[in-house]
Amino acid sequence: MNLLDLQTKEARQKALLEIIKPFKERAAKHDEEASFPFENFQELKNARYTALTVPQKYGGAGISLSELLSLQQLIAEVDGSTALAVGWHMGITKHLGENNVWDEATYRRFAEDVVKTGALINNAASEPATGSPTRGGKPETTATLTADGWVLNGRKTFTTLAPVLDYIVVSASIKDQDKVANFLVRRDLPGVQVEETWDSIAMRGTGSHDLILENVPINKDDLVENLTPGKKPAAGWLLHIPACYLGIARAAQRHAIEFATSYSPNSVEGTISDLPNVKQKLGDIELALMESTYFLQAVAQEWDSASDDTRNQMKPTLGAVKLSVVNKALEAVDLAMRVAGARSLSRKNPLQRYYRDVRAGLHNPPMDDMTIMQLADKSIKENE
Repeated sequence: MNLLDLQTKEARQKALLEIIKPFKERAAKHDEEASFPFENFQELKNARYTALTVPQKYGGAGISLSELLSLQQLIAEVDGSTALAVGWHMGITKHLGENNVWDEATYRRFAEDVVKTGALINNAASEPATGSPTRGGKPETTATLTADGWVLNGRKTFTTLAPVLDYIVVSASIKDQDKVANFLVRRDLPGVQVEETWDSIAMRGTGSHDLILENVPINKDDLVENLTPGKKPAAGWLLHIPACYLGIARAAQRHAIEFATSYSPNSVEGTISDLPNVKQKLGDIELALMESTYFLQAVAQEWDSASDDTRNQMKPTLGAVKLSVVNKALEAVDLAMRVAGARSLSRKNPLQRYYRDVRAGLHNPPMDDMTIMQLADKSIKENE
């Protein structure tokens, strides 16, 4: 099935639901083994899912942010790791194509590769010494200019999708200059290595290993973007992060409801879903996820219809969505576990995986403390 052949978002959503059905059965195995779901990504590539955010002029579908988040949430409901991992590719591809960040010829070559082969991309920005790049640390990875181009050296952490990446956007400090830039690196270049360091208890199937660059030679025009550390523009595509955690919370909700409507201990008539204290928890879950869904989609739709000037002013709002949705997802999964009781702690129960996975959202950008500071500054400025 080729999703690019489908003309409506409803048709794409329906088709995706069929494509991802096997993901749910594989999720527990990959979590248990901390293995990478190669088969999930091959199936997404075969269906041309990874090309949906490529602009139409390059052969993609150019789907809206709102639709992307809906599709990402569906994937997260069956496998959070796969959703978060592919979300980086989907968002970056969309961002680059809509904002002409790179030279047009460079993006065209990349986009055509995505459409033709399903090629995957992600940023490699985090480093052991700098922490999150959103806090403005200067990369210790270096780019040295030579007669033939650039030579890159360094180590990057949390390189999600590392086992299957075709392209990596690497941030590096330019040697002997007070400049930082992004460089486009092909995975098959000499000196590019992946060290399998990912040992997290959450999102175990994202393949977020270390990337090692040892004298990697690239062309001069592979410097694709100059950067100012700590100054990130508003990025609507990062809403794929809260969409993922909302999907995980929806999966937890579904499991809690299935349990509550089928479990009938001999101490009660009917099932525990009839008990007021259980209904209270299920209602609180639905309220939290209903609020999150409306907030996420309302801001995504605002982004889709906004001008560039308006988008540039949306950074605090985008951060607020991520903070609110992720924290409500945490609350919802906790309540779902309370409904299921001690059974939720069984290794065979998916709730314990949802609980571990949803906590990873706290450590995805932007960080809660930075968002709160931005919201405070916004409120002060608007009331001066």
